[in-house]
Amino acid sequence: MNQNNALSLCKVPEVTIHFWIIKIAATTLGETGGDAVTMSMGLGYLMGTAIFASIFIITVFAQISVKKLNPFLYWLTIIATTTVGTTLADFADRSLGIGYLGGTSLLLTLLLASLTLWYFVMGSISINTITSPNVEIFYWITILFSQTLGTALGDWTSDSLDMGYLASALLFGSFLLAIALFYKFTQISRTKLFWAAFVLTRPLGAVVGDFLDKPIAQGGLALSRYHASFILIIFIIGYLLLIPQKANTKNY
Repeated sequence: MNQNNALSLCKVPEVTIHFWIIKIAATTLGETGGDAVTMSMGLGYLMGTAIFASIFIITVFAQISVKKLNPFLYWLTIIATTTVGTTLADFADRSLGIGYLGGTSLLLTLLLASLTLWYFVMGSISINTITSPNVEIFYWITILFSQTLGTALGDWTSDSLDMGYLASALLFGSFLLAIALFYKFTQISRTKLFWAAFVLTRPLGAVVGDFLDKPIAQGGLALSRYHASFILIIFIIGYLLLIPQKANTKNY
């Protein structure tokens, strides 16, 4: 298969500013939606993880089965990874008592192991190579680890380091700005910069989601998790309808 044909089969949306806006909204939804099920509904972290893991498996199989990019299905799968990532991280950190730092360290190790194995088996971790089921499996497993890591990392900075939600959001936002500057002014690998940005958007979304729905006494706005999640869903759907997306053809 030549490069042009491979790029035409890529099932990742074009990586533009629109991609990152939707990604941050999706990760914020993962936090508010996950907390709505586990906390507001009172189902707990284990049951919430079981529910969202089932949705994740279904959406991944659907995503792998399609032959070309379907933006709505792609972002639904991303949302599934971030909701199960939220409940899974909370279950490990809180119910199992690993703690935020322990959970962050474990998940960072799993993420790096997934990327390393993907590279050695497939020869590349570029999203432009996501044109076959085998590569997609690596892609979605890696994303699941990154989304789960982001939840633990966001909780660690906002709670364990006592930075609060806004300061944590500024921290991760500044990291993303630095990556954008590296992209524009340096020759650092675009693939490495993509994955760094992809990982860091998750803790940003996590702390923004917590800022929206946590009690005022804890530094949040005390908004309803249901209302916040509904608004984010409408925003994502509206954005996808207004800004058509095509498969990525850039070098990432």
